[in-house]
Amino acid sequence: MEEVVDGAAGSRSETPAPRRRRADPWALLSYAVLSVLVTVQLWRDPNGRVLAGNDDDHGVFLFMLAHGERVLFHGDNPFFSDRLNVPDGVNMMANTSVLALSLPLAPLTHWLGPGFSVALLITLGLAGTAAAWYWVLSRHLVTSRLAAWIGGLWCGFAPTMVSHANGHVNFVSQWLLPFIVWQALRLREPGRAVRGGVILGLLIVAQVFINEESLLFTALALGVFVIAYAVMAPDRARSDARPMAAGLAVAAGVSLAALAYPLWYQFFAKGNYHGQPFAPDMYATDLASIAGFARQSLAGNAELTRHMSVSSTEDNLFFGPAGLVMIVASVVVLWRTVAARAAAVSALVLLIVSMGPVLIVFGRRTGVPLPFGLISHVPIIDLVSVTRFAMVPATIAGVLLALATDRLRGFTPRGRRLWQVGLVLALVPLFPKPLPVVVDDPLPPFLTQGTWRQYVSDDRTLVTVPLPEVTTGRTGMRWVTLSHLEYRTPRGYFMGPVDPPRDDTGSWNAPRRFTSDLLWRVREFGERPQLTASDKARITEDLIFWRAAVVVLVPGSRNEDALLETMTTALGAPQLVGGVQLWDVRSLPVPSPE
Repeated sequence: MEEVVDGAAGSRSETPAPRRRRADPWALLSYAVLSVLVTVQLWRDPNGRVLAGNDDDHGVFLFMLAHGERVLFHGDNPFFSDRLNVPDGVNMMANTSVLALSLPLAPLTHWLGPGFSVALLITLGLAGTAAAWYWVLSRHLVTSRLAAWIGGLWCGFAPTMVSHANGHVNFVSQWLLPFIVWQALRLREPGRAVRGGVILGLLIVAQVFINEESLLFTALALGVFVIAYAVMAPDRARSDARPMAAGLAVAAGVSLAALAYPLWYQFFAKGNYHGQPFAPDMYATDLASIAGFARQSLAGNAELTRHMSVSSTEDNLFFGPAGLVMIVASVVVLWRTVAARAAAVSALVLLIVSMGPVLIVFGRRTGVPLPFGLISHVPIIDLVSVTRFAMVPATIAGVLLALATDRLRGFTPRGRRLWQVGLVLALVPLFPKPLPVVVDDPLPPFLTQGTWRQYVSDDRTLVTVPLPEVTTGRTGMRWVTLSHLEYRTPRGYFMGPVDPPRDDTGSWNAPRRFTSDLLWRVREFGERPQLTASDKARITEDLIFWRAAVVVLVPGSRNEDALLETMTTALGAPQLVGGVQLWDVRSLPVPSPE
């Protein structure tokens, strides 16, 4: 780590010995094998299985990959989709559209399905992140390939990464971040302002189209690191300030020039929103989770973990007791290194921020105020799920562990044995288990045989009951994405304004309507409402608003009988076509486009 600051890494003349170079393919192969092990159950049928830990977000990324396919094969707008949430559509820049991933994989999505691409990206994300950190560590920060391998293993397969692999394609695809960090720190080297700034700017642009949250976390971590280092080594910081500032200015110019329109679209075009649909303290890191075990770790217990985590995709720390001891021991070993201390400070600051405005211990709110309460409503920060800040200390922990292990040769024989035992005790309990999956119902012949085309023209929609909504209408959204977004559908799971133009607060749902509320109650509680003439008129009004051509009951839905009875009362007896019951409403008018 000291080499990052003192410049030794940039000028290192030592060429890795052939033996060390031969270790590289074995390290990369081990990451690939472990990544396949984590995702093996999904690979058995990627288009027919869904990740059980977060089937909703899995569905979101099916949609994102299908959108990328439409951009490449049908010329759709990359920043906007009219296939979901008809008639308003979805601002794709204001969502995690992963365009830097979905566009290159569009041919695979086209021929093998979006489920295949999601499985591939999760697998490559875990292995690629580990490999990227291994590469940066082994080439610039450590001399021991074993130390680099351990660092890459931790950074790529830490509990937080495996947890987010339950559907979060964006958060497991962190393989650009090590290079962003390294290029940013190298800007202090003389003569690198232009070249290094351009490279950094291009990396930033690419990362924006993978995951902006991870980029924000990285920028904040680097900012805290630089401030902490400047306090500890002011003379060196002053000498480095000018070349680094020049390089950052170049990087900012390159990235802003490339991102000006996409960012304008994200924050000001149709479908933009501000803030999150939940309070800042709703998803915060539990202090007890630092030494706990995640659900997907070998030593993990799901029932116990639930008391320390907001969801199976947000187990963002969970180092285990031995892991926590080894991280603290790494800081002690590296304490004389100013850069290592600054990195530890950065990790600690982001850890505290991740705990939200009030300290939580084993699921209990203690009432102890924390600093995040002072910044929770700052623009941009208010778009972040606060517990995810803990991903930063999880990654820094892996880097510190690698740096400390690299000093193993300088330990006493007893110290080496203790360190080796500590690594085993820390890493083995955190070994990841395969991600759990559920088998989804196959698409009905109505879709697979293309029967829907007889009913749904390009200016109309196919409306599924239950409606596509977050948590309650996943099947309807899955149908349209696995059909490559060939037809349009109303509503869906995405981020957009809750009630535009009156309220542009972020929401996971389309603006409420009478029919969406009615069908949600029927589906959730089995209500069998007595529809009045006015109720039927409002349902018809909503179907016109949604440009419906056909309404289809999803077979096997929760409270299916109540849903069938409600829609039959509203629209008359359904037809049985292609394995589904449907109502043909093409006689309804189509509103004129705005």
